[in-house]
Amino acid sequence: MPFRQSLTLLLLIALAAPATAQALRLDAPADIRELLAPYLPEAVPGQRRLEGLLAEILATEGYFSPQFSFGSRSTEEDDTLPLRIDPGPRTLVGSVTLAVDGEIPPKQRTALEADWRLPVGTPFRQADWNAAKQDILARLLAHDYADARLLDSRAEIDPDAQRAELHTRYATGPRYRFGPLMVDGLQRFPASLVERYQRAARDGEPYTEDALGTLQATLQATPYFTSVQARLDREAAVTGDDGTVTAPVRVTVRERPAHRFGFGGGASSNTGARIEANYHTPDLFGQAWAFDTGLRLEQKRQVAFADVFLPPDAKQRRHSVGAMAEATDIQGLRTERYAVGGQSVQQRGRLEQRLSLNWQEERRWPDGATAVLSHALVPNVMWTWRQLDNPLDPRTGTVLQLQIGGGSKAALSDQNFVRSHGRWQQYIELGRRNQLALRGELGYTLADSREHIPQDYLFRTGGTGSVRGYAYQSLGVREGSAVVGGRYLAVASAEATHWLDDTWGIAAFIDAGDAVDSLKDARLAVGYGLGARWRSPAGPIGVDVGYGQRTEKFQLHFSLAIPF
Repeated sequence: MPFRQSLTLLLLIALAAPATAQALRLDAPADIRELLAPYLPEAVPGQRRLEGLLAEILATEGYFSPQFSFGSRSTEEDDTLPLRIDPGPRTLVGSVTLAVDGEIPPKQRTALEADWRLPVGTPFRQADWNAAKQDILARLLAHDYADARLLDSRAEIDPDAQRAELHTRYATGPRYRFGPLMVDGLQRFPASLVERYQRAARDGEPYTEDALGTLQATLQATPYFTSVQARLDREAAVTGDDGTVTAPVRVTVRERPAHRFGFGGGASSNTGARIEANYHTPDLFGQAWAFDTGLRLEQKRQVAFADVFLPPDAKQRRHSVGAMAEATDIQGLRTERYAVGGQSVQQRGRLEQRLSLNWQEERRWPDGATAVLSHALVPNVMWTWRQLDNPLDPRTGTVLQLQIGGGSKAALSDQNFVRSHGRWQQYIELGRRNQLALRGELGYTLADSREHIPQDYLFRTGGTGSVRGYAYQSLGVREGSAVVGGRYLAVASAEATHWLDDTWGIAAFIDAGDAVDSLKDARLAVGYGLGARWRSPAGPIGVDVGYGQRTEKFQLHFSLAIPF
């Protein structure tokens, strides 16, 4: 039982004894009053017993020589008993002896000693003492030494000298290496499917706790399993001639259902209310191909799609093919497009690379202008680099994204063009409760004209995720009475968030941007406003009210704020 819980239990037992009817009035330094306040009884159970209990609590903070003195009531009507506490000098750590038995590299031993969390000269606290001991054990268990244990620990306290001498002794046990992969729970899929995802915890590599965690998280993110547990099977371990232990990596999985149907609804400040239906199978044609298809009907956008995702190849590239049909009616521009394509995704550390080839046919009808039919076959490459403390709810970090692609009249496109686009997102922590988020976006489509280039390869902006204070894709080039895409894009944003607690926050933001067909027409539209934030299990959800200076109107925006 934790030390504080034991003290609370002892206090409750003491309170069960007959108590004096007087309440307690504490006279002590502010930090001591704050420490003892949760444990003070409403009625004094007995002075000697109370002194003993409070002394135990003070000892957890390094005060081993407290002095207690009870006063008398100031008036007959006064129903409180004064208690004066002098905590005395605080005990400091005087020496630390950290012993590690076993074959451990000198560099690793030195690092453990240097990172000891309760060094000489710091106040002795029971909670810090427990945390320091567990930290060393956790670090040994995390790398190489799966059998590491704490053999002995003691804190020798000299109250007169206000000195604590700390002693700990650990045993590393043998070094471990990962052995062969063993998979339990498979029914439809072969073990070779799991092996394709084994980028960490490979046979022959030194054991690390992080590698097991990475393997488990990687498999959990696949479309094949509802639950995954990866562990070192020490019961099947084999000791080599050099004393190193090799233990199999045992993975226990539960497969996803062979067929899954989904139905849902919702709303977006960009495209309005929606309903949708989808179907998924992780084993198309019995080949472990994941197949997703669905239909989504929104007020401003309707789309039907079908995608097939293959397992990763030997170079950890994941290939997919798909087709879609889409209709939109946004800012006076109606479009219909049909597209087919394929892509390959490869993760290299923090860098993700996507290579794609897509063909599409688009027909657009701008209000007040002539309808246009466009075709394009576009190879594209996109790189995304992420360094975030939390992918779903980042406090600090950076995301960079760059892509370039294009089409040619010589290869099934109606227009020659090259499209480049870059995005930057920066998260900066300003104390425990405050955060600054900066965002920038630039785009340019190199072409003689925007005519016969599909809207996907031009630029419009405005709305949630771009320039708040303006309607979705309302910033662009006028064609008739409609807003269509231009060849240039620029967006900048700054947002400050103050978290009221661990769940709710308020934000203030300013955005600026525009999409134009010629730089001489560039004139940034500015929007600013306030919003609320809620940390949901899926990531921060934001609701913003933005004011657009150009339109002199307010816009409501809401979104799931996950980094791109």
